Amino acid sequence: MQQTPLSPGVAGGGSLPIHLLRLVSPSQPVGAFSYSRALEWAVHVGTVKDEASADAWIFGLLEHSYAALDGALFWRMMHALADGDQAAFLKADAWLSAARESREIEQEDRRMGESLLRILQELGVPTAEALADRKLGFPAAFALAATHWQVAPQDALRGLLWSVVENQVTAAIRLVPLGHTDGQRILVASPPVIERAARKASTLQDDEIGNAAPAMAMASAWHETQYSRLFRS
Repeated sequence: MQQTPLSPGVAGGGSLPIHLLRLVSPSQPVGAFSYSRALEWAVHVGTVKDEASADAWIFGLLEHSYAALDGALFWRMMHALADGDQAAFLKADAWLSAARESREIEQEDRRMGESLLRILQELGVPTAEALADRKLGFPAAFALAATHWQVAPQDALRGLLWSVVENQVTAAIRLVPLGHTDGQRILVASPPVIERAARKASTLQDDEIGNAAPAMAMASAWHETQYSRLFRS
């Protein structure tokens, strides 16, 4: 399956996508604040201990792991919805679920997806109502929302990637701990990384999609039995 690649520096639609700002807002009640995506274990063992190591962990996983799996399949979901191809949309969601590295990450994805899907159903989004009996992951629910509110695929992909960075920085501020200024420096430095990650996600062929982040996979699995923790994952 091949789609038109992301154009560097071009925001789809040409205007500020207000609905996208709402979708990526921390006030979106999907429970993202409850999850660290294995960062808590990385802090526990000292892999992440300051701004520099937090920056490396967050950006490294975004560009070399998240973009190559979640981002690439989200890109396909957006195009499948634009084409009205529900089968391709559900196939991409199932592919993503099957590729999860640990039970924790799978549960995080499903719980956030269920929360966002429920919100969309309560807001009367037809595609969400039609899929009420499905257990979709968060990228799939995000794609449904972005498509309904006519957010261009390019912008939606960047927004999803931004939300990952922002959630990780918020977790790092609590866990390392980082000062808020340290967290802001990471966020300020994120645009070129997000652009590279988005470009990668939008240009991968099917046989190039996959996640190779053994450190995160092991950290997530170990976190499931960590004695004391702030986050659900």
